[in-house]
Amino acid sequence: MTPDTAAFRFGYGLPLPAGAPTTPEAMLAALTASDAMAQRYPGPTLAATLPIMDASDDVLKIWRRSADKAEADAARATYRGHLAMLRSMALQGARVTFARALDAPDGLRERLAWFWADHFTALGLGRRGVGLPSAMMDEAIRPHLTGPFSALLQAAITHPAMLTYLDQTRSFGPNSRIGVKRDKGLNENLAREVLELHTLGAGAGYTQTDVRQMAELLTGLVIGKDGFRFDKRRAEPGSETVLGVDYDGDTLAPVMQALEDLSRHPATATHIARKLAVHFVSDTPDPGLVATMSGVWTDTGGDLLAVCAVLLAHTDATADKARQPIDFMVASLRALGLNGADIVAMDDAMFRRHILLPMADMGQPWQAAPGPDGWPEVPEAWISPQGMAARITWAMEAPRYLITPLPAPVPVMQSALGIRASSALQWAVPKSETLAEGLGLVLVSPEFNRR
Repeated sequence: MTPDTAAFRFGYGLPLPAGAPTTPEAMLAALTASDAMAQRYPGPTLAATLPIMDASDDVLKIWRRSADKAEADAARATYRGHLAMLRSMALQGARVTFARALDAPDGLRERLAWFWADHFTALGLGRRGVGLPSAMMDEAIRPHLTGPFSALLQAAITHPAMLTYLDQTRSFGPNSRIGVKRDKGLNENLAREVLELHTLGAGAGYTQTDVRQMAELLTGLVIGKDGFRFDKRRAEPGSETVLGVDYDGDTLAPVMQALEDLSRHPATATHIARKLAVHFVSDTPDPGLVATMSGVWTDTGGDLLAVCAVLLAHTDATADKARQPIDFMVASLRALGLNGADIVAMDDAMFRRHILLPMADMGQPWQAAPGPDGWPEVPEAWISPQGMAARITWAMEAPRYLITPLPAPVPVMQSALGIRASSALQWAVPKSETLAEGLGLVLVSPEFNRR
């Protein structure tokens, strides 16, 4: 593997941070080391988020129900204060994502964290849930990037962000104690996505009966004060059968066993191996690569580090992917010379105006994927007239607000693209009339918008 491949295919491009690993062995070793970026730039946690969410619910009830105007006004002010704190936490989650990506020597860790957060897409619904996806990233995704897929799956599916997003909090066993008392029934959203998106994949041979049985199995999952918990009173009594396997008992253990079994299923191995290959290598990956990754998955029981090793060993020199807006933004900020500390120090209005809002214009609003299947991979989703117009506008106008003085465009081209800079770009950039125009040409060039 060349440094160019390590940087573009498995990271956020050039220039590589100091100490960046560029061989498969060094990159795998970096993945198994401690998560230095999460320690340097901590994000919001459930322990901090859930109490504010609960408190906001309490004061909202007072605001709506109180007949005393002074009490209602005080509750309204408190409620709005809680929402402001939750919005601030969500913004912190966005900041640290960029800061980590800019500073991380092991860009592969950041790319994998983004991949898996997208695979397990969970949106922060409503004004009170905006901080949950970032907490999920740090507490359910990042700690499990190199272990068994079953651990990642279990952590993601039981996280409050996922339980809220896919309406699991509204699912009751029809014959459960609470289901009968309140005349409540199943919500199949989480069960369906677990099978269709998170594990087996569409067309893997499961049936609607499997979906319903999985939904019954999941009914005890609820959100407690410290995270998820299992409430036997909501769980459908008796056993459930998913893909021909019986899971019996009104406890958490059968749920976790079902997720374990799904994580090891051959269809899961093929589905996720192909998805990884599409994301990191090619929109039409080599079937041999997918088969090898799937085989390693099956042999190791879903060992993500072993599967990643196969991915890193792949040497298709023709691989070419379009940079999604987040990739483009991180690569651009790095090319301009910004680092994580710069992002953390940026005031809220500037961060929104010059980073988050332009990403939305490019087609990728922050933590707002169009559905539970996450963001599309096909280049047409990103390299569109509207998306490119937004990139061009940002590239030509935003740098002057982000860094002063503007850097010389030729050194930026050389450090950000290396051997990838085309002869046409090398001819055009030095002839630019202004620094801003020269930098813009680099950032909107075809070679910069590929990874």
